[in-house]
Amino acid sequence: MSGLSQKELISELRARLEQETTEDSFSGAVLIARNGAPIFAEAYGLADRERVTRNTVKTRFRLGSITKMFTGVATLQLVEAGKVRLDDPLGKYLSDFPQKEVATKVAVEHLLNHTSGTGDIFGPEFDARRMQLRTLSDFAKLQEDKGLRFEPGTRWEYSNYGFILLGVLIEKVSGQTYYDYVRDHIYLPAQMWSSGSEPEDTFLPDRSIGYTRAAGTTFRPSTGLLPYLRPNTESLPYRGSSAGGGYSTVHDLLGFTNAVQQSKLLPPSLTEMLNTGKVETDHSTHYGYGFEHYTNNGAHWIGHTGGAIGMNGDLEFCPELGYTVVSLANLDPPSAGRIARFIITSLSIK
Repeated sequence: MSGLSQKELISELRARLEQETTEDSFSGAVLIARNGAPIFAEAYGLADRERVTRNTVKTRFRLGSITKMFTGVATLQLVEAGKVRLDDPLGKYLSDFPQKEVATKVAVEHLLNHTSGTGDIFGPEFDARRMQLRTLSDFAKLQEDKGLRFEPGTRWEYSNYGFILLGVLIEKVSGQTYYDYVRDHIYLPAQMWSSGSEPEDTFLPDRSIGYTRAAGTTFRPSTGLLPYLRPNTESLPYRGSSAGGGYSTVHDLLGFTNAVQQSKLLPPSLTEMLNTGKVETDHSTHYGYGFEHYTNNGAHWIGHTGGAIGMNGDLEFCPELGYTVVSLANLDPPSAGRIARFIITSLSIK
């Protein structure tokens, strides 16, 4: 690798993080690992601005769509167990699914690769009912009477609803809730001790508060909040889902990456599927089984981003170079993604 040395990269990264924290454009934690071991792990900004609690590398940040990687791995685990086939229609497993076109035409693999045509779930109806959605079945009912946006397999379109349906499928086939299945079959084997998806009204030590920009909002001086930031509490659902949500730490996400690459969660043949982009997206990248794929300066990076009001995350790894990059923030996108892109571009220069 030419360009920045590892020491120079860390020095420039630290300066950039300090500047962005001062400007309130970053608040979170960042980790870089090489060959599975951290070479940089630091936290910046505040996890709770009212109580002036600082972020640490143990702070739990909300993940957004990073969770889709867990859902993808969980589904392929059931494939390996012989309980699910990728080419089977959804209706084989959800026999009572009311929308027959979806049940008969959409295969499991379509859902995993965003080629199902099942559309999104987030919007006005979700916002109006977000606190009543307690289970994945509740999420699924929001859109279960809607048909397909296009013939499955004919094109790529990001579908949060498709990953909700995968979560329901995992529950049906495994006999566990999605949350318990992921805990037992992903978090525990990967030693992700600080990860989960407990409801927002559950007290959880070290879980950060997300903050979003709100121009013109006035706060009491005692809160320590800048005028353009407010908590994202009123936008959060009751709990995360198989399409996105939950929380983790930078070290836990490194543990997940290591477990995937060391074939601790799936056998090598299925791990290779995760490492290979399946479908070209509309962003000149590829997607496969819950993982995004793209090339930066000739290096192949794999992972997933996540973002919503007051939260942003990016987990990427490059088997070729041996690097893993984790950036998590409790601010609006692209706070974490911008840092991850800087690191990845620097690491990818050969």
